Amino acid sequence: MTVAWIDAGNGCAGDMLLAALVDAGADFGGVLAGLARLRVDDVRLTEQVVRRHGLRARQVVVEAPETRHARHLPEILELIGSAALPGAAERFATAVFGKLAEAEAGVHGIEPERVHFHEVGALDAIVDIVGCALGLDALGLLDATVTVSPIAVGGGTVTAAHGRLTVPPPAVLALLTGAAAPVAAHPAARELCTPTGAALLVTLADGYGPMPACVPVRVGVGAGTADPPGHANIVRVVVGSASTPSPSWVRTAMTVVETTVDDLDPRLWPEVLAALRGAGAADAWCAPVTAPKGRPGVLLTALAAEDRVDGVCAAVFAHTTTLGVRLSPVERRALPRDSVTVDYRGTPVSVKRGYLNGEVVTAQPEYEEVKAAAEASGQPLRQVLDEVRAAAQGSGFVRAGVG
Repeated sequence: MTVAWIDAGNGCAGDMLLAALVDAGADFGGVLAGLARLRVDDVRLTEQVVRRHGLRARQVVVEAPETRHARHLPEILELIGSAALPGAAERFATAVFGKLAEAEAGVHGIEPERVHFHEVGALDAIVDIVGCALGLDALGLLDATVTVSPIAVGGGTVTAAHGRLTVPPPAVLALLTGAAAPVAAHPAARELCTPTGAALLVTLADGYGPMPACVPVRVGVGAGTADPPGHANIVRVVVGSASTPSPSWVRTAMTVVETTVDDLDPRLWPEVLAALRGAGAADAWCAPVTAPKGRPGVLLTALAAEDRVDGVCAAVFAHTTTLGVRLSPVERRALPRDSVTVDYRGTPVSVKRGYLNGEVVTAQPEYEEVKAAAEASGQPLRQVLDEVRAAAQGSGFVRAGVG
C-alpha cells in the first residue's frame, strides 16, 4: 500500500509542490504533455536543480504571460473539463479549485460561482494546480494515504489583489480552518503558504501529523523562488510503502481538556460548547456528574490537537467559572472523510461522509440545512434526511470537496 508524507514545515506554494513531485519521479514530459491540452495562452515550464539554504532541491519555473482577465469558477472548471486529463487528475484539480472558491466566497460573503479569481485564477496558478494533479496521478498518490505535516504560514504582511494583508491572508486561513489543518510556528516574517499551496494540501491530506510508519521509496524536494537566510525554502514529498497493513482510518495525537463545574447557569452550556469549537476543539461535550456535597455538576470535555490546546484552555476559562483544567494525551482514530453538497429540489444541503476501506459507511447531513430544504420543499423532515443521505452515498451531488 502506497503512503506519502508532505513536509510543509517551511510552507508550501503550488510551484514548490509541483517541483517536489517531479523530483520524486513524476515524469516532467508527461506533465508538460497534459498541460499542453489546456486551452490557455502560451505558458512555458522549465525545471532545474538549485540549492536552498545549502540544500539541493528542484525548481519548476512557470513562465506565463500577464493577464488582467479575472476568471470565475465555472470558466476554470470548463477549462479543466475540456482538457481530456486523466480522470483522477481532473477530479483532483476540480476539487482544489472548488475549495479555493469556497474559501474566497466565505471571505467576501458571496456565492462560490461569483468569486473573481485574481491570483488563483491567473495562468500560473492554473498550471500549478493542474500540473500537481498530473504529477500526483503519475506517482499514484491520488489513490494513496497522504499525511501532511503541520503547515507553516509565516508572518508579516503580503500585497495581494485586495491590498496589503496580514499573513496568513484570509483565504489561506479559511482553507486551513475549514480542514482543521494544524499550523506550525515559524519565525519567518514572510508569506510561506500561498492560497494555492493551502488548497492543494488540504484537498490532498487524509490526515495531519508526523511521517507515518513506512518504508521510504522516493523523496522529492521542491524549491521556492526565494532563498532566505533563515530557513530552507523547500517542500519535501516522501513516497513509501506501508511497513505493515494500514487500516483505513487516520491516527492523530490529541489532548483531552476537561474540568468539572457546579456553579454555572445551565442555560450557558450550549454557548460554552460553541466557544470551545470556535477556539479549535475537534469536539466538545458535557455530561452530568455529582459534585462535592451532592451538588449537581457538569463534566466539560474537549478534544484538541496539540497546537490548539492553549486556545481551548483559554476559552474554558473565559466562558465558565472553573479555576483549573486537566489535560490528558490520547490518540484519536478517525475515518477519512469528505464533504459533498446535495441539491435537494433547488436547496443545497452539505453532507459529511466517512469512509472505511474505500466505502462510504456514514453520511451525515447538516441538520439546519436539511430543515431549510424541508421548509422550502414542503416535504417531511425525516423524508428529506433519508433522501439527502441516500443521494450523498451515491452520485447525486453537485459539488464535492475532499477533506
